[in-house]
Amino acid sequence: MGKFVLLDARLFAPGADLSGASNKIELTSEIEDKDATNYRSGGWKEVLGGLGSAEISGEGQWEAGDPSLVDDASWATLGGTGPYTVCPTDSVVGALAYITSGMRTDYKVGDQVGEIAPWSGTVKSSWPLVRGQIVHPPGTARTVTGNGTVVNLGAIPGGKRLYAAVHVLSAAGTTPSITLSVESDDAAGMASTTTRLAFAAATAPGGQILRTDGTAIADTHYRVAWTVSGTSPSFMFAVSLGIR
Repeated sequence: MGKFVLLDARLFAPGADLSGASNKIELTSEIEDKDATNYRSGGWKEVLGGLGSAEISGEGQWEAGDPSLVDDASWATLGGTGPYTVCPTDSVVGALAYITSGMRTDYKVGDQVGEIAPWSGTVKSSWPLVRGQIVHPPGTARTVTGNGTVVNLGAIPGGKRLYAAVHVLSAAGTTPSITLSVESDDAAGMASTTTRLAFAAATAPGGQILRTDGTAIADTHYRVAWTVSGTSPSFMFAVSLGIR
C-alpha cells in the first residue's frame, strides 16, 4: 500500500458501524520505556519495554434514535469493554484492519450555536492492538448457513495468537440467530478444516472478540463460517482476523 488520502476509513464499534458518522479517526499504540540505566550502561540512557497500550479516538456528526447510530451505540458501550476494528481504506475482504478489545472511556457531544452537532469519544485497549485484515465485509447480508472467503494469514508460531473480532450490525426476521466460527486448514481448498475460535450465538446487534491460547498452529489458511436459523433471518456483520 502506497501513500494515500484518507477518504474511506472505517470504524466498527461492538455492534455498530460508525464510519458514516465519523470524520476523524485516530489510532495510537505505545510501549512504556522503563529506565534501566546503570553504571555499566556506557554513559548512555538504557531503557526496557514496559506495558503496552493502544487508544482509538474518533469524532464526527451526532445522530440518535436507533441502536446503529452513534449516540445510542456510545451510551450502550460507555464504561464497557468490547471489540473495535479500524480500517484505513474501506472494509472489503483483505483490507488492512487494526483490531483490539477496549473500553469506551468517554463520550462528548455538543458545540456552539450554528454548528453541526458533533460527537467525540475514546476507547482504551484491554488487549493488544493487532494488525490484521477483514475476512467478511459489512455490506453483505447473510440469510443462510455458509462460509466466507479463504485468506492466507500464514502459520502461527508458539507464543503468538490468532485474534478475531465479530461485529453483528443488524439482525432481521423472526427469532433470528447466527453462530460464527473461525476455521483453518493447510491449503486454500479447506478440505479438512479445524475450528479455531467459536463465538456465542447472536440474535441482535453486538460484538464479540476471541483469541487462541498461544499454542502454535501449522495451518496457513483461514475463513469465517456461520450457521443461520430462524424464520426469514438476515444478518449483516463484519469480521476481522489478525495474528500477534
